Amino acid sequence: MSAFEFFFSFYGLLLGLSVAVIATGLATAIQHRKKIRIGWLTPLLALFVGLDIASFWDSAWVNFRHLPFSYGMLIAGLAIALVYFIAASLVFPHDLDDGQSLDDHFWANKKVVLLLTIAANVIGVAVMAIANIGRDGGVTIINGYLMNLAFYVLLVAPAAFARRARLFAILIGFHIAVYLVIAGLSAVAPNNMFANAYGEPAAEAPR
Repeated sequence: MSAFEFFFSFYGLLLGLSVAVIATGLATAIQHRKKIRIGWLTPLLALFVGLDIASFWDSAWVNFRHLPFSYGMLIAGLAIALVYFIAASLVFPHDLDDGQSLDDHFWANKKVVLLLTIAANVIGVAVMAIANIGRDGGVTIINGYLMNLAFYVLLVAPAAFARRARLFAILIGFHIAVYLVIAGLSAVAPNNMFANAYGEPAAEAPR
C-alpha cells in the first residue's frame, strides 16, 4: 500500500461514514413513512450534502495523490471529514415521533448544515491551494478553485438563510443540477476539464 492509498483509505472511510449517516436517516424516515410526514425539503437537502461529499472525495483523488504523505495532510483530511460528518448528522432527526413532520427539523437545522458545508469547502480549497502551489500551472488551478468556491458560496449561503421553501429549492436545486451534469460529463469524457467536480482535468496516475 502506497502512502497516498493509506491516506485515501482513511479519508474515504470518514467521508463514507457521512454518506452512511445520510442513508441511515433516509432509510429510517422511509421506514416510518406512515407515522411521519417526510416532505421534500429534507430529502433535497440530503441529496445536496451527499453530492457535495462525493465532490470532495473526487477532489482528494485529483489533488492529493502527487503529495508525499504527512501528518498535516492527515489532519487536514480529518478536519474536512469531521465537518461533513456533523453536517450529515443534522440532516435527519435522530428520533422520530408519530405525527412528526421532517419539515420542522429541516427549518431548525438547515442553516447549520449548509454553513458547515461552506466551512468544509473553505477548508478544502485552502488545502487544495497549498497542494497545488508547486505544480505546473498551479496558479491557474488555484484561481479555478477560488472561482468555484465563490460560485458555491453565492448559491449555498443564500440558501442557508432562505426562509422560503421555493428560494431554497431554486438555489440548491440548481447546484444539484450542476453536480449531476458534471457527473454525466465525467462518465462520457473522464479527461474533460469540466468532468471534475472542481473543474480540473483528471490527473495522471502517480508513478
